[in-house]
Amino acid sequence: MARLSILATAALLLQSTRAQSSSSACSATLSASYAAPSVASGYQAKLVANKLTKPRSIIFDSEGHLLVVESGKGITSLTLRDDGNGCVGLSGTQAIINDKSLNHGIEMSTNGKTLYASNSGSVYSWDFDAQAQKNTSTPRELVVGMVNTDHTTRTLMLSRKVNGRLLVSRGSTSNIDSLAQDITSGHSQIRAFDIGALGSDRAAYQFDDEGTLLGWGLRNSVGLAEHPITGGIFSVENSVDEMERQGKDIHESNPGEEMNFHGYLNGTRYAGQGQNYGYPTCYAAWNVSDIPENQSLKPGVQFAIGNLNGTASDSACQNDHVAPVLAFPSHWAPLDLKFNAEGTTAWVTSHGSWNKDRPDGYLVYAIAFSPSTGMPTEPADSMKAVIPIMRNPDNSKCPTGCFRPVGLAFDRMGRLFMSSDSTGEIYMITKTDGKSVASATPTAGAPASTSSPAAASGFAVSTAGLGLVGVVMAIMSWLF
Repeated sequence: MARLSILATAALLLQSTRAQSSSSACSATLSASYAAPSVASGYQAKLVANKLTKPRSIIFDSEGHLLVVESGKGITSLTLRDDGNGCVGLSGTQAIINDKSLNHGIEMSTNGKTLYASNSGSVYSWDFDAQAQKNTSTPRELVVGMVNTDHTTRTLMLSRKVNGRLLVSRGSTSNIDSLAQDITSGHSQIRAFDIGALGSDRAAYQFDDEGTLLGWGLRNSVGLAEHPITGGIFSVENSVDEMERQGKDIHESNPGEEMNFHGYLNGTRYAGQGQNYGYPTCYAAWNVSDIPENQSLKPGVQFAIGNLNGTASDSACQNDHVAPVLAFPSHWAPLDLKFNAEGTTAWVTSHGSWNKDRPDGYLVYAIAFSPSTGMPTEPADSMKAVIPIMRNPDNSKCPTGCFRPVGLAFDRMGRLFMSSDSTGEIYMITKTDGKSVASATPTAGAPASTSSPAAASGFAVSTAGLGLVGVVMAIMSWLF
């Protein structure tokens, strides 16, 4: 009887969707080759561009063009056409930088006249003309000496609170990188550089031993953001794969991915700034019940990898290293982090797992923040800080048959744009009326898990953002 009732509801939803599509359909709607995304109630997600080459980080320039790092190709400018009624499409593209080494990082000066980008080894800047959609200078090296294998992206973030401070995140050279234990190696660190002090006679900064160290022992902190009210610096970290503890394989549900706090650039004192965050020895717990000898552990509390001894112990991890402010499910691979202007919400992309028997992640989610304290509203041991907004309806199709979120950017209207590198696409996330999500604070979700379509994750079907096929697949996935 319950299924019959749900099927009846599905029929009504399909009827409603048909009615909506006849009155408010976009004239040139793109469709994906996979099941349409599921979105939280009150939101919609629309595909606005496709056929890109591994689009990673994205940013809007001063003229409203969306600049996209196409990994292995360069930087491309997208001119978006707004047809009203929440309908946005692509009207043109323009190559800005042709450089196959560029793979992820991008930033823009506050006046819109300088463009920054990175490859595995260096950070570059160009003079930039947003109206003409072109660079007007040769590249200049700002930060060098970062080449390593494995984690080769170098995320860039320019402070809006302290002029001229450019943050650069560098990951590890392997899953468990022993060199990261040496602070002089420069591996697994976040540093800030005063690029305003680079005169024509000043050589580029050396990453390993210059700049302000904001933290080390950070395996691969790809997402970086500055809280718009307090100026606090946060990152989201991709934690270790294939984890074992006391000879037991616990990688399926541990360790947790991390959100870390790194203090301020304006001189405000934070004891943890520049300190060690644990990698490669210590990690945040997620599913505590799977961890051998888990006394006193809670989600988000750090514990030691491998066989416990005097130098690798839980107590040393908890007493000698900086703990995360939040933990997320294992292997979700968070890649970008953006705050809304009010500082009430942090938006995060989750690229999704490869190191799990059942694919998990592959979503865009939100984290509620207090604008006054600049900290998450959920405690550090919370398992329900994640507020899912957009995800794949069936993670078993991932990673090849689904979108994989990477970059985030708000436009002037507060609409949120997201890149999917695996599918070469750009999505736009808005409220169901097509309006801004930048000032909206989503409702708190359920315990974070999207490993199966039926998982309790705070989702509802938004028929305004889904096509007929998406509605049917979402409902049938919950039924069966």
